[in-house]
Amino acid sequence: MGGMTSLARLAADLRAANFTVDALTDLWGEDAAAALHRGQRVPALRALAAGTPSPPSEIQESGGETAVLRAKRPRVEQDLLNFRRGALATLATAFVLGLAVDPAALEAALPTLGVAGAVELGLVDEAGAPLLDLRPYSVVDGSGVTSWWIASDLGELALGHAIPENHVLGVGGASTTLSGLMMAGPVQLALDLGTGCGIQALHAARHAKRVIATDISERALHLARLNAELNGFTNIEFRLGSLFEPVVEERFGHVVSNPPFVITPRAAGVPAYEYRDGGMVGDGIVRAVILGVEARLEPGGFAQLLGNWEYGALDGLERVESWVADTGLDAWVVERERQSVELYAETWIRDGGTRPGKEFDRLYAAWLDDFAERGVTEVGFGYVTLRLPLGAPTFRRFERYDAPLGGSLGDHIAAVFAAHDWLDARDDAALAETTLTIAPDVTEERHYWPGAEHPTVMLLRQGSGFARTVPVGTALAAVVGACDGTMTVGAICSAVAQILEVDATELSAEVIPQLRELVLTGLLLPA
Repeated sequence: MGGMTSLARLAADLRAANFTVDALTDLWGEDAAAALHRGQRVPALRALAAGTPSPPSEIQESGGETAVLRAKRPRVEQDLLNFRRGALATLATAFVLGLAVDPAALEAALPTLGVAGAVELGLVDEAGAPLLDLRPYSVVDGSGVTSWWIASDLGELALGHAIPENHVLGVGGASTTLSGLMMAGPVQLALDLGTGCGIQALHAARHAKRVIATDISERALHLARLNAELNGFTNIEFRLGSLFEPVVEERFGHVVSNPPFVITPRAAGVPAYEYRDGGMVGDGIVRAVILGVEARLEPGGFAQLLGNWEYGALDGLERVESWVADTGLDAWVVERERQSVELYAETWIRDGGTRPGKEFDRLYAAWLDDFAERGVTEVGFGYVTLRLPLGAPTFRRFERYDAPLGGSLGDHIAAVFAAHDWLDARDDAALAETTLTIAPDVTEERHYWPGAEHPTVMLLRQGSGFARTVPVGTALAAVVGACDGTMTVGAICSAVAQILEVDATELSAEVIPQLRELVLTGLLLPA
């Protein structure tokens, strides 16, 4: 182990202690894990106090099992389990709960790295008090299941006060949302714009040969490098700078960004957190990314980002549409949520660690003054997917969809763009000559009045992707039901028209645009 780096030693110790999401949940239980997500650690502390493990009597050395261990295997196996649980509890107390631990216990939990090594890495001080948050992370992205360890700055719970403005955030809700949206098609070069702790760069590095990760924060880049090395990534390059300034010479097959999109007043005395505040007025940072990314994409390349946009004199989605109109990009924008300016201000003031009181009221007034001066009444949040087409843009879709989703969306988003291209190459006459099949995750739901022979409501339900529910009429339901890949769309429409005793041309004119929407959104597939 002499040639191992400090981070490799840390990884070995975390692995030996089984420092994983599932193990922590088993350690303190699902209710305590849920409480931690709400920023409450008391249930986890109570669970640890109730189940303090015993120290090990013997530890197996790497390089082979000793005769003593062979003779005492049942007892030693239990001791090893106890050791693992003890190490896990120590690491969890320090790095997840943010509490000081006995240096001797920490030395036992980090036998390869040691406390001295942890101090050198900036994880703890010599007294065993944590200086960083370090926790396991597990998620399913477009490349499959993955598990890492992610270091970030201590949060409000561990600090006991509001976080500083240069705080480097760990994996939050927005991070997991974006990683779930990320397409995983192979590319030569990807960009993580505003990398923060580096989580999106790690995801991108699973499908990109190389990744460039940028940020305006030197501390964020330091932690992102640490996380890349800790998890064994060697294909990520880190650069300091704002927006696209560090990458003016490159074009990318994939750009991902969880930009600092929070709309914060540019007023004296209002903290501007580097991880969430882009330093521009209103929703300017999202506009800047949308307008700037076109020059950094290679033809056919995609950009994916999250963002906020303002409602006022102009509808929020129309506002985003006006930004896209100034580019040559294809675009699919999905608004997932809208908040009143009051709720928006409350959410983000609390996010910075300020609790109700005089300071909260002062900040609240500053936020509402800013919104009032600029005529903003609501704020939207959503997903933006952009593509640099080979020719003129042909796909621009702006929609609101706030229903629960069907899981990871990366593959679905890629499929929607592919479906658009397939449809764009076929007029209605050509579509009528094709065959379609029902996607395997689609079911049909029918509702009847008691005693009625015919349904009053028919719905198609999508099990994955955006989990859409689509009302269908009699003609469309009949056509979709016959889409098994054996008959053309035109032949099905003619047969259904005959059964319903209606004009086939009129039925086709009604149904084919609806079929296009079902193909685009993935409920029907080209056979």
